[in-house]
Amino acid sequence: MSEPTAPTDPPADVRTRAESVLRDLVGSPDARLRDDQWTAIEALAVGHRRALVVQRTGWGKSAVYFVATALRRAEGAGPTVIVSPLLALMRNQIDAAERAGIRAVTINSTNPEGWQQTYDAITRGEVDVLLVSPERLNNPSFRDNVLPDLARTAGLLVVDEAHCISDWGHDFRPDYRRIRTLLADLPAGIPVLATTATANERVTADVAEQLSVTGTTTLDDVLVLRGTLDRESLHLGVVRLPDQASRLGWLADHLGELDGSGIIYCLTVAATQDVAAFLRERGHDVRAYSGQTEQAERLAAEDDLLNNRVKALVATSALGMGFDKPDLGFVIHVGAPPSPIAYYQQVGRAGRAVENATVVLMPGQEDRAVWAYFGSLSFPPDEQVRETLDVLGAADGPVSVAALETRVPLRRTRLEMLLKVLDVDGAVRRVRGGWESTGESWAYDAERYQRVADAREREQQMMLDYESGDRCRLEFLREALDDPEAKPCGRCDNCGALTLSTDVSSEAMDAARQWLGRAGVVIDPRRMWPTAMTNLGVDLRGKIPPDEQAAPGMAVARMTDLGLGQHVRDLFAHGAPDKEVPVPLRHALVAALDDWDWPDGARPDAIVGIDSLTRPVLTRHLADGMSTYTGWPVVARFSIEGHAEPGQGATNSAQRLAAVASRFALSDPGAVSGRRVLLVDDRVVSGWTLAVTSRALRLAGAEAVFPLVLATDG
Repeated sequence: MSEPTAPTDPPADVRTRAESVLRDLVGSPDARLRDDQWTAIEALAVGHRRALVVQRTGWGKSAVYFVATALRRAEGAGPTVIVSPLLALMRNQIDAAERAGIRAVTINSTNPEGWQQTYDAITRGEVDVLLVSPERLNNPSFRDNVLPDLARTAGLLVVDEAHCISDWGHDFRPDYRRIRTLLADLPAGIPVLATTATANERVTADVAEQLSVTGTTTLDDVLVLRGTLDRESLHLGVVRLPDQASRLGWLADHLGELDGSGIIYCLTVAATQDVAAFLRERGHDVRAYSGQTEQAERLAAEDDLLNNRVKALVATSALGMGFDKPDLGFVIHVGAPPSPIAYYQQVGRAGRAVENATVVLMPGQEDRAVWAYFGSLSFPPDEQVRETLDVLGAADGPVSVAALETRVPLRRTRLEMLLKVLDVDGAVRRVRGGWESTGESWAYDAERYQRVADAREREQQMMLDYESGDRCRLEFLREALDDPEAKPCGRCDNCGALTLSTDVSSEAMDAARQWLGRAGVVIDPRRMWPTAMTNLGVDLRGKIPPDEQAAPGMAVARMTDLGLGQHVRDLFAHGAPDKEVPVPLRHALVAALDDWDWPDGARPDAIVGIDSLTRPVLTRHLADGMSTYTGWPVVARFSIEGHAEPGQGATNSAQRLAAVASRFALSDPGAVSGRRVLLVDDRVVSGWTLAVTSRALRLAGAEAVFPLVLATDG
């Protein structure tokens, strides 16, 4: 498709047509484009320029690219390609496009059966807008067979949530860095729009620079439109409470006082489940929502919130970018995000079409530990990157991620992130069957990674300053995003216009304490061995036979739980002394046993303990204590053979299995024959210690094996 010529209509006539599209888009006969929106649309549809729009949530960024799409398509240009990070965003945008008669489709992981039909429809000119995830850009089939023609014939490229491109952005995603290559390969004359609501000056400059990557385009040619971040409806405040029970009690007492419906953000998946379950027990209609929620359930939850059928969704940051509910009445955070920028992005969901929206932050003592955990998932050190490159370089053909796990000491999530970064840098390439080396040289940019890490630490300190400070809340956030118009809002608690009670009723406090003291998390048994274990000299493969598996087990708490989680975090903290089971966890163990729903009512009749290199006192006391309480004898123990190092292989699943596959020796195999065994250990990280020892017990004739541990990481 040849590049269409620029329209010859006067700008006033083009604006008239643009506003006609806008009225259809928003369903209002009185809708008009603001001057700043028109500036962006004119740059794209008339000037065929590249533009970066940094505007607060609700400003109307999607209206800019849909109106520009309609104008471009009327000229005969090809479809708009929107790179969008979240399915929720895609669904909302498709619905909006249809109102304006714009035919929008999406290609994502949930609709692979329709990909070919979509490609055919694009070829026939039946698609106005194609929404794709950044991950799709490097799908081998899409990248090699679809993307070249699509880039050549596109009428407009849109990069939504563009702060994800930048290393400095609060939600950096390696897949987004591929967009730089896509931008460089676009033919001249195809306009590009990047949009975000959350970018400080550093991120703005970084993204603008990446927009200006073609030989004839300089940074001066990129139009940057940056508006005020003030939100006149937002009333921000901080409620500082001494412990988790107080925070849960406060929610139970005060959630019903807040107008409308809203979002309660938590830092972990476990916390969303705990908070939602407690609030439901206290009579509040809420739902839990996270990246682990099933797709159909997520859609139903979003719809319930959009239509005010629930008071709130208790969510992780998975409910964030692109979720569009203009009348959201409140946002509450149980635990603080690690930066003011991320915090502003989330609270910006509220108050877009209401006069008053309440924003409450309830920081917790565990926040820093959660930040540190997510920080530990950062880019791996040089030697591990080199090891990965060496393995791929020596391989005869593509290597799957599962096979790489047996050769590289990295967890699956960090390994996948590393491969994406190396792919963008040109050192590796994703192909059918896995990954392969390109043979290109690659340099470890330690200085850049350290700069990013240092910036993250500064942002965390800023968040702590926000929590404890006495200055205007919104002014603080606006300054964190380098808003030159930042000034006291007159609406927050520090400005004196919002009063948030810290009172918690004794009834709610008692209920919260009881809830947080509940014990018992089901541990599902491992059912399949990792792939390619023969690379590590371990002859285990395929499905684990049912008669070699454990039954579902029980952990007292998750390491991330709000209540008992604090006790197990303290117990297993780095440098914590080896000691007997603390009293609160003894009570919780008893409660977990008493509540256990034993299959067919057949309880265990014997106990087997697993020795520990690092916590021998804890594990022996745990097994002996369970024997004392239940009356079931400790009939055997798993001792540790050889010269195994503490935590050996803990970096990923395959290497952990290799480390424990031959580590343990059962002291008296004959003692477990025909017995129903309670298998006792201190903590589950990967699950392979329990899988290996349970298999040994079943092979020794145990009728059933029921694992019991103090803590699980999952």
